[in-house]
Amino acid sequence: QIVALGRVAPDSRVVEIGPGLGALSRTLMQTGAQVKAVELDRDLVAFLREELPGLELHQGDALKADWEAICPGEGWTVCANLPYNVATPIVLSLLGQSPRFSSLVLMFQDEVAKRIVAEPRTRTYGSLSVFAQAHARVQYGFRIAPGAFYPAPKVHSAVVRFDLYDEPLTGGVPPKFFERVVRAGFMQRRKRLSNALSAQFDKAIAGAALEETVGAGRRAEELTLEEWGVLAGALNARINLDESD
Repeated sequence: QIVALGRVAPDSRVVEIGPGLGALSRTLMQTGAQVKAVELDRDLVAFLREELPGLELHQGDALKADWEAICPGEGWTVCANLPYNVATPIVLSLLGQSPRFSSLVLMFQDEVAKRIVAEPRTRTYGSLSVFAQAHARVQYGFRIAPGAFYPAPKVHSAVVRFDLYDEPLTGGVPPKFFERVVRAGFMQRRKRLSNALSAQFDKAIAGAALEETVGAGRRAEELTLEEWGVLAGALNARINLDESD
């Protein structure tokens, strides 16, 4: 199902993060695709080199990986059953790698997967939803019961597909600034944005940017991705104008 969701074909170039004992690696290789893998555990790397000699392995931490060296060029697909404790930082780092990566097919805890694809005005909608959807078209693939794993975890899992945009939908501002605005807004999600943003930005500048865009009385969970981009653009313009003065 992961391979099918990834649309892996003989001409695909795929990198797997955390292959473990190679169950997914073997299935990926059977498609005829070019497959590489990044594994942190040295013992597992040694095992895989014997078990799957045709698999190109890179030993190391995916958060510190030199993706330019491992995956030269563009159009790679990432497949991974991510370690749940570092899943969010890994996916955020991968989303910033377009066009090197054109799609990601990643497994998360089900609650994290639902946060990624969440829509505005829902309980699960948050900064992760906005960050992910600014960088990619996201699709909830399928849910996986604990019994599919050994040892069985205490939570359900789910696979999400990301189709990365050529350029992130951040309202024309640098992604780091966009993320700063969104993170500030959701840091106090029950408060109005006029109060939440003033913890990170000049209150007068934040208030003026809100008034001319989405409205001062709005809360973070109400804003669409497009509205976040418009707000970030207005904030960025006003900050730059203030600094030039």
